[in-house]
Amino acid sequence: MKKTRNLLISAISIALLSVPVIVHGEETTTASLHQEREFSLKPLDDKMKRFVHKSDYQFEYPDAVRGIYVTGNSAGGSKFNSLVDLIEKTELNTMVIDVKEDNGHLTFTPEEGSPYEDMAQDYIKEPEKMMEVLEEKGIYPIARIVVFKDSVLAKKRPELSFKKNGQVWVNGKGEAFVNPFQKEVWEYNIEVAKMAAKMGFQEIQFDYVRFPEGFETRDKELDYSLGDYKDSDLDDVQKRVQAVTDFVKYAREELSNYDVDVSVDIFGYAATIEEAPGIGQNFSKISENVDIISSMIYPSHWTSYFGIENPDAEPYKLVKEYAKVENKVLGALEEPPLSRPWLQDFEAPWLYSGATKQYGKAEVEAQIKALYENGINEFLLWNAGNTYTENVDYTIGLKE
Repeated sequence: MKKTRNLLISAISIALLSVPVIVHGEETTTASLHQEREFSLKPLDDKMKRFVHKSDYQFEYPDAVRGIYVTGNSAGGSKFNSLVDLIEKTELNTMVIDVKEDNGHLTFTPEEGSPYEDMAQDYIKEPEKMMEVLEEKGIYPIARIVVFKDSVLAKKRPELSFKKNGQVWVNGKGEAFVNPFQKEVWEYNIEVAKMAAKMGFQEIQFDYVRFPEGFETRDKELDYSLGDYKDSDLDDVQKRVQAVTDFVKYAREELSNYDVDVSVDIFGYAATIEEAPGIGQNFSKISENVDIISSMIYPSHWTSYFGIENPDAEPYKLVKEYAKVENKVLGALEEPPLSRPWLQDFEAPWLYSGATKQYGKAEVEAQIKALYENGINEFLLWNAGNTYTENVDYTIGLKE
């Protein structure tokens, strides 16, 4: 970890910090590529590996990260100012900003001639000014990079994706994925991460580090390369687990010269099972290769679980029961990462035939309190539209 965290923690969290479903919603829209240029990656410059890149910006790690999700549209638009105001007026201190969003677009325009130029949408027109504001206000910047869900790259390079009947396969939402077995896809995303580090972001957060949901039921009907895993003696499930784990390990190694922490978003239920067979996520193996693990534990995304019939209606109980499980899993690791879960600050109307359970001050605070009571002192709030509940006490559990 870049800096020792001075946190008020319980005995169990001290052990965890010994070393430095439906998923996230989308706000952006798919756009066509500007050109059809062939994409290629140059080999990494060995000389660069001898040095540690240091940002010109001065950011201090907070007492504990309490953050919000920010889209490229919000970061580059008028809403940015209101989100800055929210953080200044509350105990919040961090923004997780889309650098590569859910469709695969970069949210800023890279330098002219970059192989990523065609993949960019100019949402954040002046990233330097954005970083200067964050620095001035003491807001900790984290770059979110969506990895294997990438309709843009799949369209441009179908051979890096999954195909069915000769066409790029898409899920029920019309989203395409690229293939975690393909190391060129790894390199593609790591180069984006390095750009984010050079921009001044202090942490790289990888999302959608997985195969498509339900992949175990369709893997035999799709055409795709197994890459270097073709001759592996592992079964199909373990091949997927190995590929996802190897990517995370590779990412951390490649970013080790860039003075950034590495975090991964992961399904919350992955902590409750040995591994998710279709998507290739093994909670423990991923956790061993990151600085921070961010489980998406939105109550609305669980079915009947932990003996709770309707988790969306019982946010405190759901988060409390999840935290107990995660603490046990991370406590079994020799060098566990910091836990920083994603919490729910949105409604889930798809769960209700009548009136939807409203998520307001009480529901958000209930989740935070449940974390604090279990020694987890960092969290992130998700709202796809970046509209967050007012008057929340974000340190309520620490004050009691």
